[in-house]
Amino acid sequence: MKQENICVNQKEKKLIELIRSTEYGEIRIIVQDKYPIRVEEIKKSIKL
Repeated sequence: MKQENICVNQKEKKLIELIRSTEYGEIRIIVQDKYPIRVEEIKKSIKL
């Protein structure tokens, strides 16, 4: 298996840190021009 090095920019690094710090829940990632620009954390979901 070939190992590939991947370079990440500062926004991608922040995204990875946010994902790893999220213990439980749902997030929505908004991407523009191939890069994450905003993350929305879903606070409440009610199933009836």
